Amino acid sequence: MAHDEAGTLERLKILRRDLFDPSIAAHSGRIVKLMGDGTLVEFGSVVDAVQCAVAIQRGMRAHGSDTPEDRRIALRIGVNLGDVIIEGNDIYGDGVNIAARLQELAEPGGVCVSGTVLEHIGSRTGIAFEDRGEQRVKNIDRPLRVHSVRFEGGKAASTASSAPVRQTERSASIAILPFANLSGDPDQDYFADGITEDIITELSRFRPLFVIARNSTFAFKGTSTDVREIGRKLGVRYVVEGSMRRAGNRIRITAQLIDAAAGNHLWAERYDRELADIFDVQDELTRQIVSNVAPRLQIADHLSAKRQRPEDLRAYDYYLQAKSLLDAPVDFADLARGREYCSRALEIDPNYARAHAYLAASYIVGITMMEVTDPVEWEARALASAERAVALDDLDGLCHHVMGEAAFLNQQPERALRHIRRATTINPHDADILTLGSYVEISAGDSERGLRQIALAMELNPTNPPWYHWLKGLDLALLGRFDEALAEYDQFGPPNPSILKLRAVALVQLGRLDEARAIVRTLLEIMPDLTASTIAKLDASMPDANVRVESLRRAGLPD
Repeated sequence: MAHDEAGTLERLKILRRDLFDPSIAAHSGRIVKLMGDGTLVEFGSVVDAVQCAVAIQRGMRAHGSDTPEDRRIALRIGVNLGDVIIEGNDIYGDGVNIAARLQELAEPGGVCVSGTVLEHIGSRTGIAFEDRGEQRVKNIDRPLRVHSVRFEGGKAASTASSAPVRQTERSASIAILPFANLSGDPDQDYFADGITEDIITELSRFRPLFVIARNSTFAFKGTSTDVREIGRKLGVRYVVEGSMRRAGNRIRITAQLIDAAAGNHLWAERYDRELADIFDVQDELTRQIVSNVAPRLQIADHLSAKRQRPEDLRAYDYYLQAKSLLDAPVDFADLARGREYCSRALEIDPNYARAHAYLAASYIVGITMMEVTDPVEWEARALASAERAVALDDLDGLCHHVMGEAAFLNQQPERALRHIRRATTINPHDADILTLGSYVEISAGDSERGLRQIALAMELNPTNPPWYHWLKGLDLALLGRFDEALAEYDQFGPPNPSILKLRAVALVQLGRLDEARAIVRTLLEIMPDLTASTIAKLDASMPDANVRVESLRRAGLPD
């Protein structure tokens, strides 16, 4: 402040806007009040509080990396867990006073927590702490046990624990495990998986239910893990497991609902039906699960908003095969085969909304993965297919979410936002929709909402599938947090051309030109004809398109 009062205040405002406030929002915190150069923040979860503190300090290190030492802003953070007195929007009490004393004990750039905090979080965060012993502080009549976060190389050091961070288990939290395929034909796995995913999608419509996403539950496919262990790892109270046997036009489905904490079976059922009745079985399963997990939910409200089903089961079969390829394509061949299956489904049933939606998705993913270098035609195809999907089924969250993506790609941001929000209204706990929507929200200027969505998606999908890190990296890059974006890109593997492109951009923005140039050389080995002009076409709809193109030019990509 003595050197540059106005400049310091301006930098503090920037830190609040770009780092502090978004981090608090992403961890579900509430700013109670500002106190000069201090801030009091309240969290509903002590795990969230500690993770937020670490994220802020990590971001501070990156933010000040190019600032002279004597001009660098540093924060001290204290975290305490305790009762508070609420008066209006303010909070008081010993819990607040101890937090204030803890921040005084922290080193600049450090985080101190009370012994109570450490007792409650245990090893769940994977963050390493140093025991600072008992400390006597002003106006507190007893010594405090103090621990500080151990930072190494700008990051919080990890403990040996690999247990995922979980929120306090919700009373109506549930994981649907992949139904086992007992048909004796491994090629029928896609059908069993599709039935499981449809049940997850239908359950995600219920706001009071916290439904773990498919990517996380499918991590247990083919394992014999005890359901109590699964419940602990995923942080859920209930688990559904079952099996599917398909023979000719007959299908047998068994399902059971288990209280994961106690290991008790709460409900079990077997369905022997004609294959044409598969959707009735899905509805009945959903109804049974909901009525046993949360009996006060209004099931009729849900059933009145069912999505449209195909008229011919063969179309559904082709759609499931397309979905299995397009949800996680390995290469361009997967995209082409998925597109072909969508076309076959639509030949059989031209009014099948989901087949239109996935056909649109195949073009969107193809553009993203740089399957084509001139995207104009595919952007138009994606938009047309998505519009057809929504027109056919206005109550399907998937159709609206694909429509939002297609509109965004066609540089229609307001329309994109409208459909993305419609999708989250229909399926409020669909982690995929939340993840994809976060980028549209941040692009529209609502960084708080976007970060909150990606944080919830990561919680709903605790195994964090690779493409979530891709999207989270895009979110962070839009906010100028390129060090964090790079860390997310690094978790996507094996790197495809699009990820290589984004990594190069982040490295240029971090001043690591030599590393960026090496990545561009690799990119040109894969795509020898790639130019900055091509990137300008592919990324035209992206808010940071100019940053990407100029960064890649600096890294050696030819014009």
